[in-house]
Amino acid sequence: MATIDQQFVEYIVKTLVNNPDKVEVERTIDEKGVLLSLTVDPSDVGRVIGRRGVTAQAIRTLLRALGTKQDARFNLKIVNNENGEATDEGGKTAEIEDKLEDDDTTEDEEETQTNELAEKTRAELADLDDLDI
Repeated sequence: MATIDQQFVEYIVKTLVNNPDKVEVERTIDEKGVLLSLTVDPSDVGRVIGRRGVTAQAIRTLLRALGTKQDARFNLKIVNNENGEATDEGGKTAEIEDKLEDDDTTEDEEETQTNELAEKTRAELADLDDLDI
C-alpha cells in the first residue's frame, strides 16, 4: 500500500502529465530521510520539471511542508525513463533542457493550458479539503 507521501506526489504529478497511467513513485528510506523516486513517461518529463525547474521545485516545496507535518524529511528524485538518469536536486539534465527548448508550444497556448490546469487542480483540491493529512 502506498504511503501518504507517495499518494501526494502521485496525485500532483498525474494532474500535470498527459500519461497519468505511467506515473510511478518508489519510496526508499536512507540516512538523509525518505527518498521518493518519480518515474513518468519520457514525453512528460518536461511537464513535471517545468521551465527552469520551477514545477519540480514547487513539488519539492509541497513535500517539505508535508514532511514538517509528518516529522520526516522528503527528497524527490525525478528519473528520466529514456536512459535511467536522474535529475539533480535543483533542476534538469542537459537532455531534458534540450527537449524543453524544442517545445513548440506558444506562450499563449502555454498560458491557456496553465490556466485550465490551475482551474482543474483547484476544483480537485477543493474536493480534498476534508482529507486529514
